[in-house]
Amino acid sequence: MRTGSPTRASTLPPSDAHATPYLPPLRVPVRRIGARTFDFSRQVAVMAVVNRTPDSFYDQGRTYAFDRAVDACFEAVALGADWVDIGGAPFAPGEPVPVEEELERVVPVVEALRAGSDVVISVDTFHSAVARHAIAAGATVINDTTGLSDPDLAPVVAASEATLVITHSLAEPRRPFPRPHYDDVVADVAAFLLDRVERATAAGVPEERIILDPGHDLNKNTLHSLELTRRLAEIADLGFPTLAAVSNKDFIGETLDAPRTERLEGSLAAAVVSIVNGARIVRMHDVRASVAAVRMTEAILGLREPAYLKHNLGDVND
Repeated sequence: MRTGSPTRASTLPPSDAHATPYLPPLRVPVRRIGARTFDFSRQVAVMAVVNRTPDSFYDQGRTYAFDRAVDACFEAVALGADWVDIGGAPFAPGEPVPVEEELERVVPVVEALRAGSDVVISVDTFHSAVARHAIAAGATVINDTTGLSDPDLAPVVAASEATLVITHSLAEPRRPFPRPHYDDVVADVAAFLLDRVERATAAGVPEERIILDPGHDLNKNTLHSLELTRRLAEIADLGFPTLAAVSNKDFIGETLDAPRTERLEGSLAAAVVSIVNGARIVRMHDVRASVAAVRMTEAILGLREPAYLKHNLGDVND
């Protein structure tokens, strides 16, 4: 498969080594996703999380009720989210959520949000039937956290104009995966993702509609997730926009000895390091704080201009 030539500080002459950030070698940097266009060579998208489940990992059912889920979606848009990810079944091991029930949870929310916003809408599902109905309702991305466990999912996406997020995970859906082991977690994750890209493109999904997620914490322990974050550029080097779903994950809680309600600072730090290492979408719970952190990181990396310039630019210092 084709690869680009990444611009790494370590490969530059000493005089320039500290001036140029790492830029991922994106094969197709400009992406049209629904009604919005992203140039991932110069911007990072903030993906908000809205889970319509009674037992969601983070909010424990706060947005399970239909009205609360819809309100949370529009609040995220108002706070600056570029993208809203709607889920109707948790990843964690447990009893399967019937397809009919997952459809009842996510499709009405997608319809309501699409009726009032052109924001990118993704649906977190591994079921091809849910994907089909979600796309018909207005979703523009299918976020599969199971690495194409349903062989019919990629063909469903291929038959539409939707984008596909391919995530690394090894367990069968909603099944435990104790004591995960990798010879080299980053190399193993990269090989898995490339294999799934080949499956997706063979099913008709074009490269310009594929995004990769290394799957922080998904069948990985804290040391694995820390190493993935530290070496995320090796995933970004694959040439596809990289999604970092780091918000409030257990690797942050274990690192900081912090319960789920006290992981914001760690989540923002993990998101910023991921962006510096090439992530171009970050999946976050606290939208206001995340948008500020992302926009500041973009400016530091030279990807965006400050909102305004005034300090020390006039005859009088304010």
